[in-house]
Amino acid sequence: MIARQDDEETPLLQQPEPSILAKTPLPWDQFWIILFLQLSDPFSSQTLAPFIPQLIRDIGVTHGDESQVGHYAGILQSSYHATYALTIFHWSRLSDHIGRKPVLLIALSAISVSMFSFGLSKTFLSLVVSRAICGAFNGSNGVIRSMVMDITDATNMPKAYGYIPVPFMIGTIAGPLIGGSLSRPADRFPGIFGRSELLKTYPYLLPCSFSAIFASVAWLVTYFCLKESVSTRTPLWELIKGGFFRQSYAKRCEPSNNVQVNPGEANSGEVQSKPLPLRALLTRKVSIVTASYVTTSLFHMAFSSVLPVFYATPIELGGLSLDPPRIGALLAASGVTQGTFQLLFYARLHDHFGAGAIHITGVSSGIPIVILFPVINTLARVHGMGMTVWLCVAVQLALMTSLIMCFPCLALFIRAAAPNRASLGATNGITQMFVAGARVIGPASAASVFSYSMQEGHDAWGVYYFLMAIAFLAVGTSMLLPRDPALWEDHQ
Repeated sequence: MIARQDDEETPLLQQPEPSILAKTPLPWDQFWIILFLQLSDPFSSQTLAPFIPQLIRDIGVTHGDESQVGHYAGILQSSYHATYALTIFHWSRLSDHIGRKPVLLIALSAISVSMFSFGLSKTFLSLVVSRAICGAFNGSNGVIRSMVMDITDATNMPKAYGYIPVPFMIGTIAGPLIGGSLSRPADRFPGIFGRSELLKTYPYLLPCSFSAIFASVAWLVTYFCLKESVSTRTPLWELIKGGFFRQSYAKRCEPSNNVQVNPGEANSGEVQSKPLPLRALLTRKVSIVTASYVTTSLFHMAFSSVLPVFYATPIELGGLSLDPPRIGALLAASGVTQGTFQLLFYARLHDHFGAGAIHITGVSSGIPIVILFPVINTLARVHGMGMTVWLCVAVQLALMTSLIMCFPCLALFIRAAAPNRASLGATNGITQMFVAGARVIGPASAASVFSYSMQEGHDAWGVYYFLMAIAFLAVGTSMLLPRDPALWEDHQ
């Protein structure tokens, strides 16, 4: 223990312990598996992003009306998030009781089956059903976040979240490249796939199959290599008898062998505490971090849904007239930039500025991001697709890096807001449920407003007013968070 030095400059109420805590090493034997599993969700969704506008045109649901492409693209994205919002809390809460691993196995199975189904779909309804099934059974996103919190503590969690964007970066690189390059393979590569009647009939099956096979491999890795991170588990049958979805299970949970627990908290009584009922989880701290998470995600999803539609829309209608391969390349470059920056600099920035400052800076970057939309289109109309336009596109994507930095900060606030360690999954589930609701509203509303703005006689800037309002709302809710998550933990 380092001796305390008291002098005239030492505050009487100084608490020096946090500054001398040694950082706990990351448990790499399990953490690398978590990073690998994190690939499945972004890889599958980003594979679809480049060709969804063209797929909607191909199935004929718009009847040739180009202005309706964004509307149907938003509905397709929202179908996933709607069912995800209805089920994520239950999956996350269930993982507090039966463990994270079984829920992850179910989620990976859902991703694999739904991606094959999406590639074989020929109607808009079947596309919506495929994405809805994936959302209903995919609890991996929230459960993986809970696992990271399970095996880390306050000293190494910022470092862990510096690595979290690595799988997202890989997914946002590989996904758009595969989706953009392998869609309609019989047309793009007639020498290789030109004789395949299957790929002529289902021109988007090949990129979807890549995602489905990857999810199957991830399932095998989870089953054979991943250790459970929940220290006490309840048999599923006991939960059913106890009315899991109606009340909290009150019996003593059975200790689990072969469990990965953060060594810094292995002897803590908090690890052995029981999951709390829903009412006990709805605290002021949880409400504040949920509100900030929802508004930040609402803006991010609205922007992300408008961006590829903006790229694909003809210049004269307000876009940039880019084809799917070029859209995929831009999204991939954006993923590289965001992931690399967060990997190299997030932990350092967190140590220097704190989570609160990084989060406020990130959400504030949404304002210039929105302003650049009409600027880019105006430059493209006047000067064509020249260097100035591409420079503005690069600046807009670079600003997205600052926005992405908000999400690891919010994870730290969620961990600090959780009433106890045994309820991390449920607390995560509450935030993910409301965030998923925002993700339902965001893509559908933003894409629909974009399509509405393009129609003759309407204000072409309507979608930008809409996005700007969301950006200011996100900034407002971020002001409610403390400057440091440790301030919440100190008062628990």
